[in-house]
This record gives sequence, structure tokens and C-alpha cells, in this order.
Amino acid sequence: MDLSLVIKHRLGELGLEQRDLATAAQVTESYISQLLTRKKAPPAPGRTDIYEKMGEFLKLPNGELAKLANLQRHEESKRKLADPPTPLFKEVRELVLRKCKPDKQNQIRAIFEKQPFGELERLVTQKLLDVAKRVAREELESENWLHLVARLSNRSYEEMRVAILEFLDTDVFDVSIENCVSFLDPLIESWDIDLATFGVEIVLNRRVAPGHPKRFEFVEKEPEPAFDQEPGLTKFLQDASLSRDATEGEIQFLKGLRFKGKRPTPLYYYRELQNLRDPLHFRTP
Repeated sequence: MDLSLVIKHRLGELGLEQRDLATAAQVTESYISQLLTRKKAPPAPGRTDIYEKMGEFLKLPNGELAKLANLQRHEESKRKLADPPTPLFKEVRELVLRKCKPDKQNQIRAIFEKQPFGELERLVTQKLLDVAKRVAREELESENWLHLVARLSNRSYEEMRVAILEFLDTDVFDVSIENCVSFLDPLIESWDIDLATFGVEIVLNRRVAPGHPKRFEFVEKEPEPAFDQEPGLTKFLQDASLSRDATEGEIQFLKGLRFKGKRPTPLYYYRELQNLRDPLHFRTP
């Protein structure tokens, strides 16, 4: 069933309006309207909190809207793959080049112009997006940060949330000038690449995104030995009362835990998850 139809039907059943849903989801009414009229594709569930907020407001089963969104996005992806990729906007390319270390700019520009939207241009742009999106995803829950960025860009809090949700849903094939102005430009200070190893280093703007430089490299690694999933983890994941709100990143962390001799129970994984979330167990960088 179509996501927009489900939401419209539920709004009608509850006697609610689009503006009520927008308020509950902390986005603009315009954004909700465009979702329901299919002018905007539903954002990826793993990158947004909008489905949890809408599902709770509409009194729908947990995860139902996210499941519908995934199915709709899968069908859209199949249609996209049938079309050839289009080059980046000229303004997007110029921003990427401007952020490059000065001593490499001419060399990188020559490569970009010789191979429009080639492997190097896609690689660098995607890594810049990955880093900027990671910051935006982490700060999506910070109302103070959102209010600050909203003021700097002369937007309302709800408009800023919409902008971030749309940015988190973009990739190298559909990055827009708006994405660059709102996020890539202010968040990325500079980047550099070793053309021999294709190692990419990205420096964040410390005024709005404090943190160490991010480095991506291609390295040779020995294959890791295969491990069977712990029975306790399997039972933990099957028990909704223990694992219902576990994120994909948290599950991957739990899967990476290794044990010798002792076999952990489902309760162990629940407590490990709580330890991972407890800020008292970690120092702020």
C-alpha cells in the first residue's frame, strides 16, 4: 500500500489535518503536503525520525510507516537505475573544487574536466556528503544546534528540520545547489586527496562541526574469519520487548562482540545496549 494513501486515510479516520501532522513531526506543513502529493519521495527510514513521530501521532503500529517507505523507495531506486546518471551542477563542482587544498586544485580541476562526473569526482563528492551527513544526522536531535543553524540561514526551526531531512536523503547523483549552500559549504573546511593511494582527508569547520579530520583510505586487509551469530543475540533480536528500538548501528556493534567460552544471554545484550547509550560511560572528546 502507498505511504501517502495510508497517511491520508489515517488522518481522515482521526479527523486530523495536515498541519496537525506537521506540528507532531516538527516539520513544515508544506513538506507534509509534498510528501502526501508525492512531489517529494519519502526519506530513508534509517536517516530520519519522522516516521516514528508520525506513526505515534497517527496511532499506527510501530515501524509500519518506515516499512512502507522502504518499499516505495526500493521501487523508485529500480526506476532510477534504468536512467543514466547526470553530471553535477556546475555550482556543485565549483564548491567541491574550492574546498580542495590550493596546491591540488588545478590538477583536480583538470581531471574533473577531462572526465565529467567520472570516478574521481563521484568519489570525492560522495565522501564530502558522507561526512556532512554524519554531522547533520548527529545534530538532528539537538534543538540548540538546529535553532542556531536556522537563525544563521534565516529559517524557522521546522524549515531547518525539513532541510536536514532532505539533505540526509540525498546522494552524489542528486545533490543540489541548496544542499551545498546549506550544508557542504558551512560544514566542510577543506579536503585533500593522495592520487597515488586515493586516500581522502576531510577537515570540518570547527565553528559549527567540531571534530578531528576524517580520513578515508583503500587498504589491503586479510579476510576476517566467519563467526556464527551468538544464540543469545538471535533471541535478543527476536524479542521485541528487548530490541524494539535498537538502531542498525547499535545492532552492528552488538554483532561485533566476541566471546571465548561463555555464551551471553539475551539479557546481556539488552544491558550492553543500555551501557552503550549511557553518556556516563563515555568521555566527551
